[in-house]
Amino acid sequence: MRGAARAQWAACGLSVVLVASGCGGGGGAGKGVVRASWGDPQNQLEPANTNEVQGGKVLDMIFRGLKRYDPKSGAAENMLAEKIETTDQQNFTVTVKDGWTFSNGEKVTAKSFVDAWNYAALVDNKQKNAPFFEYVDGYDKVHPAGGTASAKTLSGLAVKDDRTFTVKLRTKFSTWPDTLGYTAYAPLPRAFFDDHAAWLKKPVGNGPYVIDSYTKGSAMRLRKWDGYPGEDKARNNGVELRVYTDNNTAYTDLQAGNLDLADDIPSAQLKNVKKDLGDRYINQPAGIVQTVVFPMYDKNWSGEGREKVRRGLSMAINREQITEQIYHRTRTPATDWTSPALGDKGGYKAGLCGDACDYDPATAKRLIEEGGGLPGGRITLTSNVDTGSHRVWMDAVCNSINNTLGNDKACTVNPVGTFADFRNQISEHRLTNPFRSGWQMDYPLAQNFLQPLYYSGASSNYGKFSDPEFDKLVDEANAESSQDKANAKFQDAEQILAEQMPAIPLWYQNGSAGFSPQISDVTLNPFSVPVYEQIKVG
Repeated sequence: MRGAARAQWAACGLSVVLVASGCGGGGGAGKGVVRASWGDPQNQLEPANTNEVQGGKVLDMIFRGLKRYDPKSGAAENMLAEKIETTDQQNFTVTVKDGWTFSNGEKVTAKSFVDAWNYAALVDNKQKNAPFFEYVDGYDKVHPAGGTASAKTLSGLAVKDDRTFTVKLRTKFSTWPDTLGYTAYAPLPRAFFDDHAAWLKKPVGNGPYVIDSYTKGSAMRLRKWDGYPGEDKARNNGVELRVYTDNNTAYTDLQAGNLDLADDIPSAQLKNVKKDLGDRYINQPAGIVQTVVFPMYDKNWSGEGREKVRRGLSMAINREQITEQIYHRTRTPATDWTSPALGDKGGYKAGLCGDACDYDPATAKRLIEEGGGLPGGRITLTSNVDTGSHRVWMDAVCNSINNTLGNDKACTVNPVGTFADFRNQISEHRLTNPFRSGWQMDYPLAQNFLQPLYYSGASSNYGKFSDPEFDKLVDEANAESSQDKANAKFQDAEQILAEQMPAIPLWYQNGSAGFSPQISDVTLNPFSVPVYEQIKVG
């Protein structure tokens, strides 16, 4: 997922009256309602314009798409899709299940998907998730780079009848159907297009919950939709998402009984959380990887032989010590560029980084020297420091590098005050030294970790890495007729990343949460998001 920044959203029509409790909402939430910690979404909620975690949590509750990722295994399973057929991995026929409606009573049809996808792809609509449709034929016409659209709809989409539509991709992509559980591909009701402004104030979807109200900076209230036709009906009466600007306050409220679920345990509490909560503490792998990216657009980092320096820096980092001492086993040292949460089916294979991800100070120092040394004799690590514990781990990484090189000034930290400023510096390619990057999967496939970040010219390839052989392997993987064959190609592509080291894999991030004795059946899905509809109250 492209980011987790929090920004403002105009409040919905109905206000939520709450008693303040710390930095989050307090007061009564109603019988059978789950009180959960949350953060204001970055933008108004639209499936194709929400690419951060907090907004994504809500969209996952109010929408269902063609596919859904199993909350336990992460496997892509048919939801509204009765079947998705292809004979050539490029042309697909999608049959939509009958009997589904939006919460306003409107029937979900093939046109509900095609209209939504065309809206998402059109450059005029400025949807952040538009690149997810770049594989559909005609995307270059509706979303040209730096130009004006010469078409309003994707030529690769065609409605055949109420329940059937066809999709033509510009190239073969065998695992394309498995991407369709991401909310960018959700259907939209006519109300979205007929009165867009009204829909944005109170989004209407087809999931197990409906939005009752939202007050920015306070809370969003969602209630169970009794008319929901899916098998994954809500087991509670609703969810009250309470806004917290400090996860320490949320944790305090959880302990005091003012909150039922906190899904962001503060790093300062990790050493105590098991003692505090016992079996009500969840710590499990999630589809998130943290890396340090090299600015390959800078010749100091991309010149001939500089891959030795990049690999040497990777080997100078003591991942085991950092994840143990700072994160108390809520992070796992990374051995590749994807995530164990994918499993074998999704394309994960441990150890693809090889010895480049092993802590080996002697080899690290030798490689850095053979590669010409650090540019200018030193490096700086850059990250925003307004969220998470980024300053803490950056200091630890620099200490590890400095100890390896025997120079306490070889690596220093460049803290950026806000996430927005940090993101602007990255997107404008102003950074000339390594910088932090985090990636939360959009769907459980290795392709989602590799292509967006390392394919030449890809939307999230902020380091501007480019390797023709890597691109070739990704293209071949997408064109394979079976997922096993595709995974093998993606793993071959990772071997190139191990040789070139355009980004240093640091650690896989776990999902962690704590919950009160008032609720049960609390789980996190492979994306580290609570499975709200399964939670029972009382």
